[in-house]
Amino acid sequence: MKIGFIGLGNVGGKLSGSLLRNGHDLTVYDLNGDLVQGFVARGAKPGESPAQLMRDSEVVITCLPSPAASDAVMMQMLPEVGPGKIWLEMSTTDAGEIRRLAEMVEARGGTAVDCPVSGGCHRADTGNIAIFAGCPRETFEQVLPLLTTMGRRVLHTGETGSASVLKVITNYLATANLLSCCEALVTAKAAGMDLATAYEAIKISSGTSFVHETESQVILNGSRDISFTMDLVKKDIGLFQKIADEAGVPLELSPLLISILDDGIARYGERELSPNIIRRLEDATGLDIRAPGFPAQMTDDEPEEPGYEVRPVAH
Repeated sequence: MKIGFIGLGNVGGKLSGSLLRNGHDLTVYDLNGDLVQGFVARGAKPGESPAQLMRDSEVVITCLPSPAASDAVMMQMLPEVGPGKIWLEMSTTDAGEIRRLAEMVEARGGTAVDCPVSGGCHRADTGNIAIFAGCPRETFEQVLPLLTTMGRRVLHTGETGSASVLKVITNYLATANLLSCCEALVTAKAAGMDLATAYEAIKISSGTSFVHETESQVILNGSRDISFTMDLVKKDIGLFQKIADEAGVPLELSPLLISILDDGIARYGERELSPNIIRRLEDATGLDIRAPGFPAQMTDDEPEEPGYEVRPVAH
């Protein structure tokens, strides 16, 4: 199967790396030519344009930073879409947008799959990330071998758009957890606690979480490098707020999170690493929330294993 991959950034570069590492016929495209050449050196073919990738591939995968970027790429690919062509959208995007673009693909006889990922760049790098897939069941079974190459746990979420809804819900929860971890660590320091001990106390308790066990570590290291930036966090929680607004849900925490991110972006810039949102509290208290012994970046120490479908308990 000939696969085209568009978007070789922090997440896309790792997902496409799993395809290449596992022997797939891969052609890649990115606006950053250096990223493309890095893949060519590892055995991938260079793509000329999104249109050329769609024309010459059976499956084209996109992993892009915004709904606008996904739209722009699809407008270039659409004339080449026809029967037998499959588009996998792995960006974190707006559910309404993915449905709109999917309808355009399907009107030309192609197939669209809404399949964002969750679990951090370090797990994307080893093929152990989770993948949500929104599409008809028949389509899901067709693309499952590709999804289980890029991810460990793959969940069929229902119709197109459902995966994007669930993805922004999980990103909203991760953001809420990040901000609460920041407050917890700063409060622990202000109360005279040793930060390494505080980290372990949270880790072995009911207060632990995926975010604490990853992002708290790079916060304490001081690198704050989780390969994600404040503008992307704001985009994701904004998409979550939009879903709630459209459904008439009167949220209370979400608007507060958005205002905190807005303040962080105003202070430190939209491309600031997202865990550095803790700087707001460091600046306010004069405290330095660092401790020795923590890694500068997260790595996945689980071995790469074949992926599998996760089924809801009720099913």
